[in-house]
Amino acid sequence: MSAMTAPLLPALETLTAERPDASVIWLHGLGADGYDFEGIVPQLGLPASAAIRFVFPHAPDQPVTINAGMRMPAWYDIHGPIGGDHPEDEAGMRASQGRLEALIAREIDRGIDPVRIVLAGFSQGGAVALFTGLRHCARLAGIMALSTYLPLIPLLAAEASPANRDLPVFMAHGRDDAIVPLAAAQSSRDVLAGQGCVVDWHTYPMAHSLCGPELVDIRAWLVRTLGL
Repeated sequence: MSAMTAPLLPALETLTAERPDASVIWLHGLGADGYDFEGIVPQLGLPASAAIRFVFPHAPDQPVTINAGMRMPAWYDIHGPIGGDHPEDEAGMRASQGRLEALIAREIDRGIDPVRIVLAGFSQGGAVALFTGLRHCARLAGIMALSTYLPLIPLLAAEASPANRDLPVFMAHGRDDAIVPLAAAQSSRDVLAGQGCVVDWHTYPMAHSLCGPELVDIRAWLVRTLGL
């Protein structure tokens, strides 16, 4: 599913100023929706001069194998525990890539330069942000990958976009995460660094979630990455 054929997902939007000159497209995790992170924007305490459009799309409902085939908001199917010896849902990942590309294209149509667009996501959403951002044809501002991992690693070398090989990537993970093991995130970090990405790596004493110190680090990275 390409950006030209993917329908625009419904999404919440929060603007920090009337005329945004940057965008953050933030994808939620499995079973959640765009409301999951909408309330974080005021907690970031961004500078008053920041003019950012935060976009929080809702994933479509689909059956998820690891959850007994129950339908729920999901960016792709999961067949087994992350980091285990299970097939990855390449078709589902590429479908979500197309949906995210459509959202990127809309931001560009609304006057945002691609180099001012950050892709962000938590868990499943972070995996889609990484998969899509590293393949996007134009230079982006960066990727914010929270409690997540790099999917379909064997395909990256052949598919990575030269424009984004050295992209800034913020990675944050809980040391007690039982959903996406820390080892999976560390391996992903090493692959990203190996291909040239500038990885800002953080761990926290938490499970599969976010915490206060992480928000402080997210703010610092956004200020630096977007030159706020």
